[in-house]
Amino acid sequence: MRRIVGIVLAVLLIGGVAAAVVAGRQNQGTSTATKTVRGVIGSEKAEFFSDPEVVKALAAKGFTVKAETSGSWAMEDLLLDGSDFAFPASKAPADGLVKKYKVQGGPLRPFYSPLVVVAHRSAAEVLAGNGLAVLDAKSRGTLRMDAYLDAARAKRTWQQLKGASDHTELTGTVFVTSTDPLASSSGALYLAAASYVADGGQVAVDDAAVARTAPLLKRLISVQGAQQPGSDAPFRDFISGVGNPLVLVYESQVASLLLRGEDTGDLVVLYPDTTVSSDHTLVPLTGNGRALGELLSTDTRLRELAVRHGFRPQGAAAEFTAATASLTAYLNQTLTGVRQAPVPTTEVLHAMARRARS
Repeated sequence: MRRIVGIVLAVLLIGGVAAAVVAGRQNQGTSTATKTVRGVIGSEKAEFFSDPEVVKALAAKGFTVKAETSGSWAMEDLLLDGSDFAFPASKAPADGLVKKYKVQGGPLRPFYSPLVVVAHRSAAEVLAGNGLAVLDAKSRGTLRMDAYLDAARAKRTWQQLKGASDHTELTGTVFVTSTDPLASSSGALYLAAASYVADGGQVAVDDAAVARTAPLLKRLISVQGAQQPGSDAPFRDFISGVGNPLVLVYESQVASLLLRGEDTGDLVVLYPDTTVSSDHTLVPLTGNGRALGELLSTDTRLRELAVRHGFRPQGAAAEFTAATASLTAYLNQTLTGVRQAPVPTTEVLHAMARRARS
């Protein structure tokens, strides 16, 4: 009897070891994150990286991403020792980081998003009634940049626009709320687009070009008062119904909200007829940082999730178009009638922002 019991126990022990080995192999095949990648990102990408589905998709590829937010231009002043990547919202601040950290192989651009102006319906209709905008659909239109800049030069108020008297919330100077151009990419790109239009379709290349449009750009900034260092807070304020009725944001912020089916109230999306598409540019500071950038650019699941958060994947317009097919009342999927303004060099853009804020 003792021999039989011993044999049975031995068989069970061997079976248990075998089961543990098989389970270990299975766990290896479906392992979660094996390396932590640290970096700094623009605030407009915070929801993407905190999305549980994104976390899961990255873990399946062996990554845990720990990210802190910062204004894109402010990243150049941060101490990034120990970071694997920086992920500003556009190419210009990324170029500065590439130069500062002597990055080999260049940055990566997984996705992009054009800049748009969100407006409350009353404001959009008044702008359209005064030739400053054209409404193409119930909740989508075009901001006429020439006309808007003329209004800015003349210091036009809402009270001077016909139809505004029917809306008591429209008071004071007509202006677009933007972010701090010294800290944030979207604020700086707003100046780049305005400068391009104001200077007759010329991209600023030197101090003389900056000086020609500096008074207007200063007007666009000074009328706003205090500015935020990132685009997330102004957009949230707008959605909650506080603040200015015209706010510059990334299209991705609007598209993400719509794709989640959240209430947008009386939101109207105005695409400036001359704007800048913001290439969200990952600057790899280590090999792990570069591997993350490549994964975001090529992995099918992560590209799908980027679209869910409103971003347009580079070189794959069809993916964005398919995902937002039901949202054309708000989104200009093909950017019809929208001209892309060239972006000045990093040095010129810095000079433009300093003059506008002086």
